[in-house]
Amino acid sequence: MTPEQMRDASLLELFSLEAEAQTQVLSAGLLALERDPTQADHLESCMRAAHSLKGAARIVGVDAGVSVAHVMEDCLVSAQEGHLYLRPEHIDALLQGTDLLMRIATPDNNPGPTDIEAYVALMARLLDPLALAAPISTPIAPFMAEDLLQAPKVELPMPVLEVDEQLAASIEPTPKARRTTENGERVLRVTAERLNSLLDLSSKSLVETLRLKPHLAAMQRLKRMQNHSLRALENLNVHLKEQALSLEAQEALDDARRLLAESQRLLVEKNAELDEFAWQASQRAQVLYDTALACRMRPFADVLTGQVRMVRDLGRSLGKQVRLEIEGENTQVDRDVLEKLEAPLTHLLRNAVDHGIESPEQRLLAGKPAEGLIRLRASHQAGLLVLELRDDGNGVDLEKVRRSIIERQLSPAETAAQLSEEELLTFLFLPGFSLRDTVTEVSGRGVGLDAVQHMVRQLRGAVVLEQAVGEGSHFHLEVPLTLSVVRSLVVEVGGEAYAFPLAHIERMCDLEPADIVQVEGRQHFWHEGQHVGLVAASQLLQRPVSQNSQQTLKVVVIREREAIYGVAVERFIGERTLVVLPLDERLGKVQDISAGALLDDGSVVLIVDVEDMLRSVDKLLNTGRLERIARQRSQAVEAARKRILVVDDSLTVRELQRKLLLNRGYDVAVAVDGMDGWNALRSEDFDLLITDIDMPRMDGIELVSLLRRDNRLQSLPVMVVSYKDREEDRRRGLDAGADYYLAKASFHDDALLDAVVELIGGARA
Repeated sequence: MTPEQMRDASLLELFSLEAEAQTQVLSAGLLALERDPTQADHLESCMRAAHSLKGAARIVGVDAGVSVAHVMEDCLVSAQEGHLYLRPEHIDALLQGTDLLMRIATPDNNPGPTDIEAYVALMARLLDPLALAAPISTPIAPFMAEDLLQAPKVELPMPVLEVDEQLAASIEPTPKARRTTENGERVLRVTAERLNSLLDLSSKSLVETLRLKPHLAAMQRLKRMQNHSLRALENLNVHLKEQALSLEAQEALDDARRLLAESQRLLVEKNAELDEFAWQASQRAQVLYDTALACRMRPFADVLTGQVRMVRDLGRSLGKQVRLEIEGENTQVDRDVLEKLEAPLTHLLRNAVDHGIESPEQRLLAGKPAEGLIRLRASHQAGLLVLELRDDGNGVDLEKVRRSIIERQLSPAETAAQLSEEELLTFLFLPGFSLRDTVTEVSGRGVGLDAVQHMVRQLRGAVVLEQAVGEGSHFHLEVPLTLSVVRSLVVEVGGEAYAFPLAHIERMCDLEPADIVQVEGRQHFWHEGQHVGLVAASQLLQRPVSQNSQQTLKVVVIREREAIYGVAVERFIGERTLVVLPLDERLGKVQDISAGALLDDGSVVLIVDVEDMLRSVDKLLNTGRLERIARQRSQAVEAARKRILVVDDSLTVRELQRKLLLNRGYDVAVAVDGMDGWNALRSEDFDLLITDIDMPRMDGIELVSLLRRDNRLQSLPVMVVSYKDREEDRRRGLDAGADYYLAKASFHDDALLDAVVELIGGARA
């Protein structure tokens, strides 16, 4: 590609960005003008958007864009000057031109020359006063807003070349191509991976600053101890005054008092400095974390692009007049949540237009305005995004739902006749359920509300439908504001911390032995009028059973749809806001675990996948392997457990190996690299070393070589676990002194545990 071609490609990308922004201005302004064609501010904004696109298209040499934008600008200027009153056919044609401009700016979707000529001819006819009396036909296929919603979005890369000064001067008369917010702040494109990395680093920095708190507390204790020592020395001096001390002894005593007083003064001074540093560091880390989190947040309006237009166009295609009003457009939501909300929102809006809003004739007979109204409201409530979608249509025909249930044999006629309104409405969320007798382009296939419910549940949210006959329907959706942060209850199971997302917790309770009953051979307890099954978290998570002798049982009641169980844990640690850290993709799906996080003290906590855990409970029930929770704990003294040191710079791998070995009963310590592992080996006793090869500061080969040269450690069994699985890598590890070499590429739980047993035997000495 020549420099000129590269420059042209860069400018075309800028034109695409400009077209995307300006067509949004045109769509919003034209829909407002459809309700009041004389609004000067909307006429002005639309005219300027068309003028800007014409100038931008001329600069980059897109003649089709110049032609379309020019005739649109002429129409809007005529309306501004009072020569033309915008009628519905004018709005339709201008919206059609907006779609054409977007197609012209979209790669691989350009309209043909005949489409452009036909559109210019249409606009010329609309602007001819003599032709206004004649009916207007649309000569080209419309490019519906719903097509924009359903089409895959194309993310354009930022230009790779800088524009020279002469070219920049030629662009200057048009608005700047770079995006800005409503406040005029410049908007840049950053990859999602970099944002995730930034949030991860900022959360870790916040945790690291919190580790200063115990250090400060220890320094305060040291200061108090020094203060006591100084007073004790003063008291000793008082008692010794009555004794005849030699000059040397008195001078030594005075020196000790002086040095202790000086060290006390220095300690107080440095403590104050450290305290100030810790406070400043924690504040900056908190601001850094809040800013990184805010980078992922986008206004709710970002998911609404084209929705107002889609509702209007879909209504017209069905012979209805429908308007969408939106409140809370600036509500901030995580970009990942926004992406997942677009499809369910589109389903609900199409459902409201097709099923909810009546025809203009039916509405007038019912005493309603001919134009139907759909209201969408977004707001924050208790850390959740709450969406309220209401229409003023006819509501749900409950008797039709009842008949459809019977016809589809979903329930016997006798049972269906007794179903309440709430129960009837739940059938609308079943897969394949539809009130349409025939399939149309809009509905009838039974795909809609079930897809909405599925997608909302994937977001750890919920959707509820209410309705009033003749007055309309109301959908209430609640989803988390962000998927990067989860509010959780942290508990202890088998000496390890686990987190249950609050969205899936019904309640927490303490059960006495008398509260646990046997029903059909399984343990249950009474909760809100029903028996709830009781399971042990230690069995589900494969953790060793705690030796805690407390009689009361700590229980977390979890629910997912109709499934509800009580999960017995050892201890409630507390409620925490956790930054979600995805597990390494190489691990695949870890049973009952969705992600990881770091607690305030830097320790690792695994976040429970409640849906997966409930499936695990069902599997245990079906196979008859669900264990009873013994309330009388064994008080027998445990035999000493063998100790293993795991050295790996990957947090995920390190924690996986640690948990596998802990579950098998071994006592496990970890080190983050070879140097950290070497220090641990020299200061503590271990029965086995498991190490990676590639690590910072000191790699595994050097660590094993040092160990084999040490008289105390040279007989310690060593296992190397590495991604390098070539024969030369294997030979290199064994030559350095390793007793066993395990490749991570073929790594699985049993392979590691079998190798450990082969080297040092079982967990008990």
